[in-house]
Amino acid sequence: MKPASALVAILIFIAAAPLKSQALYLGVRGGVGIPSGDFSGKATATGNDALLRGASPGLGYGLDAGIGSPLMGLYAGYDRIQFGCQSGECSTSGKYDLTGISAGVRVSVPLLPLLRPWAKAGITYNEMKGSANGVAVATGKGPGYELGAGVDIPILMGFFSLSPQVRRIRQRLEPNDAGKRDVHYYTFDLGFRVRTPL
Repeated sequence: MKPASALVAILIFIAAAPLKSQALYLGVRGGVGIPSGDFSGKATATGNDALLRGASPGLGYGLDAGIGSPLMGLYAGYDRIQFGCQSGECSTSGKYDLTGISAGVRVSVPLLPLLRPWAKAGITYNEMKGSANGVAVATGKGPGYELGAGVDIPILMGFFSLSPQVRRIRQRLEPNDAGKRDVHYYTFDLGFRVRTPL
């Protein structure tokens, strides 16, 4: 099945669920971003060719929203993460500030009343600004994807939940028009959500 056909089938499944069984959730989250691959590796060149290299872990926050049945739904999110920059690769005041949005499909598995594990997959659309080695860094917004998993831990009659999660993101960006680069990173977040039946 082609990806577009699979997405259409998922949307039909969600829309066909009875309205009373669907729910809306809104949430906030905060956590740490861990760069990986070339994004965290040492720069082997100078100038623009060295940009988006040498990143170190940083803190971030985000917003989440979603709608769907107890088993499957759609989600959207906003992210901002400020990665540091290793002193060996750029000045100690260097930073990479990533912001953007995401959207995709979320699947839940309600195993226990107090434990609701889930997984999600979606597209991302981020940009990055900052500085490295005294050079200003700016990229246009670029597409990517994310895979994530977490668990909702209901509190206060199930209308609120704590939601720890981990995500793996691959983002394609073009720093200072110097050619496209793949930026890989993980996030480890703790979220707080409110669920409102429709």
